[in-house]
Amino acid sequence: MGRKGPGLLLRDLGRADNQIDAVAAIVAQVAPDILLLTDVDYDRDGLATQALTDRMGFAHSFALLPNAGMATGLDLDGNGRVGEAREAQGYGLFSGDSGMALLSRWPINADAVQDLSSLLWRDLPWATLPNGPLWTDEIANIQRLSTTGHWTVPVQTPDGPVTVMAFSATPPVFDGPEDRNGLRNRDELLLWAHVLDGDFGPSPQDYVIAGNANLDPVDGDGRRDAMARMLADPRLTDPLPRSSGGFAAADADHSGDPALDTADWPDGAPGNLRVSYVLPAATWTVTGSGVFWPPPDDPNAKIAEAAGPHRLVWVDLRR
Repeated sequence: MGRKGPGLLLRDLGRADNQIDAVAAIVAQVAPDILLLTDVDYDRDGLATQALTDRMGFAHSFALLPNAGMATGLDLDGNGRVGEAREAQGYGLFSGDSGMALLSRWPINADAVQDLSSLLWRDLPWATLPNGPLWTDEIANIQRLSTTGHWTVPVQTPDGPVTVMAFSATPPVFDGPEDRNGLRNRDELLLWAHVLDGDFGPSPQDYVIAGNANLDPVDGDGRRDAMARMLADPRLTDPLPRSSGGFAAADADHSGDPALDTADWPDGAPGNLRVSYVLPAATWTVTGSGVFWPPPDDPNAKIAEAAGPHRLVWVDLRR
């Protein structure tokens, strides 16, 4: 699928020029054919997405209005107020906040996109819903599962179509004993299992799941077993992308392989974690993978740091 592709860049795509410069420099070095950006604000006219597409050197792009920032009109966190970021379908200060954008060197078949972002959480088969006073029938009637979105996007490559299954899940923290965010995060992963099972239409072919799961299978908070199960699904391949920078930045109390980490957070709060994934179908042949996280003595280390706490994950594939 080209020199590097699909590629994945997660979160904190800057709202400052120097951050965007750093992201563009990384993308130029890794040279992915398909790139998923998260934490990208959506605008109705697509001007921001087009500007990013041009800046990153791609020919095609796709974006939809995210659930993040979409007002519910309800007091979801029980603080007696509505209209705040936590009262949106997904955490966000305004409609379009922190969305996703898929960039590609090849044509995107927008007419064939399946958007599962409007699925109510309660309507997910085998969903585990929270209990307690912060979960009411009124909330259940409107609460969507996707924090940002779940898309299946066909891309027409020179060697045939590939379906990108894109998402960006909620962090499994910032809640109370009801573990609302932890349960939601787990069920956002479960949705992809149902898609592969054919519960939402024909199962995709030649697919790649790409996104910010916000969940490490070994370390950190959240329902880690859900990520471990996903990585062990025989329908998927875990390319185990590594970096020397992640290994060098390992926390003292790290249990997993730090070379697999994809986010550089302060030690213990929550510490470096593997939260970003590119998981191709088992039918693909993986010819290479990695995380753009240079070691501290590499001149590119400062570029990676300037781009934000998340690191770009890349995988090379062939049929």
